[in-house]
Amino acid sequence: MEFQKLIESRRSIRKYDGSKKVTKEQIETVIAAATEAPSWKNSETARYYCVLSDEMTKKVREECLPEFNRERSENAALVVTTFVHTRAGFDREGNPDNEVGNGWGFYDLGLHNEIFLLKAAELGLGSLVMGIRDGAKLREVLDIPESETVVSVIAVGYPAEAPARPKRKAVENITKFF
Repeated sequence: MEFQKLIESRRSIRKYDGSKKVTKEQIETVIAAATEAPSWKNSETARYYCVLSDEMTKKVREECLPEFNRERSENAALVVTTFVHTRAGFDREGNPDNEVGNGWGFYDLGLHNEIFLLKAAELGLGSLVMGIRDGAKLREVLDIPESETVVSVIAVGYPAEAPARPKRKAVENITKFF
């Protein structure tokens, strides 16, 4: 698919087709694409916890997501995204390189996740990034180490809806040239 068309057609999907399952190989393909994203000093701190089995997906949805996100992720695989904190944006002694500090971990993970979403769309999969989740419970259920910051849960599946393209702000309303 042409890149511009891909970015314009990608949507947040809140309803998934229960008759089709996302495979481990598809998730591996999506994550492999995401690893091509740039990161601070090539630190590559993004981490992915992939929940594909029916039993674990149900557990994560019921124990770690609020009801509205449980409903929006039904019939989808779940991918929990984290980053190793105090690495991106820090020097070798553990001091922040600038005022943003761990913000660079979030930034780098966002770059990874955007490629993740676009690759999923290219493969015909829909996705939804969910930031409202129980991070402590996700850490417990998925054995996520304390050295990582839990950021989001991404639902990935076959779309059972085709949302309209939302209106976007005009470039001139968000840009200044000097």
